[in-house]
Amino acid sequence: MSQSVVITGASAGIGRAVARAFGERGADVTLLARGRAGLDGAAREVEAAGGRALAVPTDVSDHRAVEAAADEAVHAFGRIDVWVNCGFTSVFAPFTEIEPEEYERVTQVTYLGFVNGTRAALKHMRPRDAGTVIQVGSALGERSIPLQSAYCGAKHAINGFTSSLRTELMHQGSGVRVTVVQMPAVNTPQFSWVLSRVRGNPQPVPPIYQPEVAAEAVLHAADHPGRKQYYVGSSTVATIVANKFAAGLLDRYLARTGFDSQQSGDASDTDRENNLWQPEDDATDHGAHGTFDQESHRRDPQLWVSRHPALAAVMAAGAASGATALRRRATRGR
Repeated sequence: MSQSVVITGASAGIGRAVARAFGERGADVTLLARGRAGLDGAAREVEAAGGRALAVPTDVSDHRAVEAAADEAVHAFGRIDVWVNCGFTSVFAPFTEIEPEEYERVTQVTYLGFVNGTRAALKHMRPRDAGTVIQVGSALGERSIPLQSAYCGAKHAINGFTSSLRTELMHQGSGVRVTVVQMPAVNTPQFSWVLSRVRGNPQPVPPIYQPEVAAEAVLHAADHPGRKQYYVGSSTVATIVANKFAAGLLDRYLARTGFDSQQSGDASDTDRENNLWQPEDDATDHGAHGTFDQESHRRDPQLWVSRHPALAAVMAAGAASGATALRRRATRGR
């Protein structure tokens, strides 16, 4: 029996790559986003890959619209096995240059959109006592950076909300699982669409990964949802570890480098369009990738580690033991 999957933010970026990957499995995929052209393009890719697609234009900040979309998915495909929350928007600017309405909008989409999606998923999963909710998180949900206070705040909130929900489901003995996939910088069209008040063109902090790397991790999490979270990309692990053990030092480093590393050149159009209030892919399909293909990685060893944590730990212990033995031999040989 085919999996029935719902994906928010499915018209571009990570959500688009996840939709295509589930399509390759022959899944029934319900696609939620605002941009109609992007949704239609995603639906074509899912069906070309071997799945079935249902495109439902949805603003995830509207909980009634999200619940109605979930009902459509169940009506079309019978149930929801996996729900992937991925939709977001953001503003690139110092906090004091973000208008209150803009900050609210980012929070409504990027945080409450995940809450709304999770609630809609649980409505259909809990009666069956089965299903998986995957939150597409970010290293920035563990370690904030300058110019992205609204986005970082929302991603931190997702972690807190999900941890609370997870313990409630465990307390209830529920068969529903929820997990977070913490992402690195990813080459998505968002950096061309984001509302920006910086002097240069917004860019992700290198190293940058292709959306397909993120999609591979999401599918693995869907198959193995028992873990609380997964880390994608060596940079994500390095960022989280550095923040755990040297947060103050990292503050000073980011204060010095975080502005320049998130922008390139001079913005050619200070009045460029953005997707904060209206979708940028309503009339034109932009696909999964952004403008950073040349700089983006298509694989990372951390993916293997996240899939085989026990074996990786054994190998690390073996390497440490071998290094210790070599040092002892060298000491005896002196």
